[in-house]
Amino acid sequence: MLAHHTLSILGIIMALVLGESGTEVNAVLFGSEITNPLLQMRWFLRETGHYHSFTGDVVDFLFVALFTGVRIGVGARLLYCEMVSPKPKWFVKVGGVAMYAVSWCFMVSIWRFAWRKSIKKYHAWRSRRSEEWQRKCNGHVKTHSPRLAPDNGLG
Repeated sequence: MLAHHTLSILGIIMALVLGESGTEVNAVLFGSEITNPLLQMRWFLRETGHYHSFTGDVVDFLFVALFTGVRIGVGARLLYCEMVSPKPKWFVKVGGVAMYAVSWCFMVSIWRFAWRKSIKKYHAWRSRRSEEWQRKCNGHVKTHSPRLAPDNGLG
């Protein structure tokens, strides 16, 4: 987080001092901060005790999807455009690579979080499903369909 904010501040200062590459810096800052409202929503849900709910799951899903799509997907395209363009100075390109590398560090951490949360939700679902099945069977294990009554010769 410290590297992200330090690079952002240095990028802003560099764009102001040089009077160029403002578009690149603004695009990076926009992409970096677009997920911030979802992070704030997660914090408010935690503080109010509503994080472990459907709303919390939706916010987490949207955060992971938006982060992946914007910071990694769109970020890759912007980095490519910056790298092939002759206009930005070399240190602007280095800063772009550094910010993208920081995004990947965050992404690995976020994917690990999402994986752990998904596995935990899956195990809770399986446990609930098993308990429901046991209650439905009332302690009797159903292994097959009920048999047809044997033919008693009456008909």
